[in-house]
Amino acid sequence: MSGPSMSAAHLAALDAKLESHVEGDGIPGLVALVSRQEETHVCVCGRLAFENASPMRRDSLFRISSMTKPVTAAATMLLVEDGALRLEDAVDRWLPELADRRVLRRLDGPVDDTVPAKRPITVEDLLTFRMGFGILMMEPGVYPIQKAADELRLGQGPPSPSVPPDPDEWMRRLGSLPLMSQPGEQWIYSGGADVLGVLIARVSGRPFGTFLRERLFEPLGMRDTGFAVPPSQIGRFTTEYESDPVTGGSVVRDPAEGGEWSRPPEFPSGAAGLVSTVDDYHAFAKMLLGGESHEGKPLLSRRSVVAMTTDHLTEAQRSDPVLPPGFFGASGWGYGVSIVIRAGDPTEPVGSYGWSGGLGTLWSNDPRADSVTILLTQRMSDTPTPSPVVRDFVTLAHRAIVG
Repeated sequence: MSGPSMSAAHLAALDAKLESHVEGDGIPGLVALVSRQEETHVCVCGRLAFENASPMRRDSLFRISSMTKPVTAAATMLLVEDGALRLEDAVDRWLPELADRRVLRRLDGPVDDTVPAKRPITVEDLLTFRMGFGILMMEPGVYPIQKAADELRLGQGPPSPSVPPDPDEWMRRLGSLPLMSQPGEQWIYSGGADVLGVLIARVSGRPFGTFLRERLFEPLGMRDTGFAVPPSQIGRFTTEYESDPVTGGSVVRDPAEGGEWSRPPEFPSGAAGLVSTVDDYHAFAKMLLGGESHEGKPLLSRRSVVAMTTDHLTEAQRSDPVLPPGFFGASGWGYGVSIVIRAGDPTEPVGSYGWSGGLGTLWSNDPRADSVTILLTQRMSDTPTPSPVVRDFVTLAHRAIVG
């Protein structure tokens, strides 16, 4: 009989360290999961809100923000496997708003100083965030194109479901702006994922949320994942916090009851719109590792998973001057996920992949160890660098996995 696949002593140390971050670090509670092979460990501590004495639960609901992106990429690959899409397809057929693109002559130039696009945007451009439009990794409003996108309420900042209009109007507004770079030439964060949500709806003939529920969530048993929390489940929903710019303390960014995720959004964001639980997301993560199937068959083929989790960027794109210095570091980008491509931090093994959410969440898969790590908090990230609780979780979870 084989022994345990993780270290019990190190898991206990992980739990103790996570509990030490609750309350003191402006975090009312959290849920963390570490799994390897058939063994799963979950830590639940704290409460749903500072203003609410209700304890955190294993099935508490969190805004997973950018951890939505891998889900959207997987949904796109389902359509590729159906034969409804090909990676090299130009998207103009389904998204005529993006036909005959104009491109800024220079990023810091006026929005009417443009040149024609050299080629159409493809499905793979959207998946790899090389469509030529998205969120620039800098302060908002630096360039005229950022200001123009904000004025059109395209959702270019932190997740806020009440801001963008319905998908057709959102696409119309996006189509009125030039691209920031030529299709395929530059990695620009996030924009492709939101466009994919519209593309999936138009290709499948179903609302994006319906497609996700029928093709991903229901087959995987992800009962609690969606773009809004129904009234009957608000009691499990966490309150979201951010830092007060003056005091540094925690202030409510989005309440559970009556907040932005308490009702269906006009625009279901494929970039950052989902709420989920630790067990729901674990099911999705295990599916990518090949451990979760539907009716005895893999939900997504190994070929699709390999495509998703292979770096598709050039060295020049990973080191683009428009990105913060060292942004990618030892990592690259696949379809909706970051992949570790070079040895560096021992807690980030080569070949591991995943992504984080700016509202306080983190996920990583390590195929070689057959492991999954997930951290769910409800404290919005203050800086681009990992918070103390994230650093401790990553370090101690890795120790528990490797023994």
